Amino acid sequence: MTEKEKMLSGEFYSAVDPQLLEELTVVKEIIHDYNLLRPSDKQKAKEILKGLLGHIADDEILIIQPFYCDYGKQISVGRRFFANFNFTVLDEAPVTIGDDCFIGPNVSIYTACHSTDPIERNSRREWAEPVRIGNNVWIGGSVTILPGVTIGDNVTIGAGSVVAKDIPSNVVAVGNPCRVVRVL
Repeated sequence: MTEKEKMLSGEFYSAVDPQLLEELTVVKEIIHDYNLLRPSDKQKAKEILKGLLGHIADDEILIIQPFYCDYGKQISVGRRFFANFNFTVLDEAPVTIGDDCFIGPNVSIYTACHSTDPIERNSRREWAEPVRIGNNVWIGGSVTILPGVTIGDNVTIGAGSVVAKDIPSNVVAVGNPCRVVRVL
């Protein structure tokens, strides 16, 4: 298996593999161009996003610049998707976001995992775990979503939360660590 195949299958892979580093550089060039677009150039923005992201359900997508991601192709967004300033997605594994999701400013979604053992971590070997976000989800500003998390449908995640574990459908969840505070 190539290092990319290992990465996409959730196995340990070398984060300094030349093929992966080249892909990261290409995506950073695309992101650079996207982030320099004038706000009025909505059509060009959609064209760039369609080429960058793995799946976009419809043309009702708006990601306010700046936006950052690692590979782009592992990101899938549903219908009527909106993300505010400084949306960051480390998509070493799939990130699937449902329909009618709204992302506040400064939200980060991470799939890359690193060992807590310093010797192993310094080997630059890592693994990745997918993130899934259901339909009708509102993620407040400055939320961090950690690897392997699933957030159900009809959920509100309060601003500043750190989502380290799955969140069920039909709830409001807040805090660090994020926990359910109300069932809808």
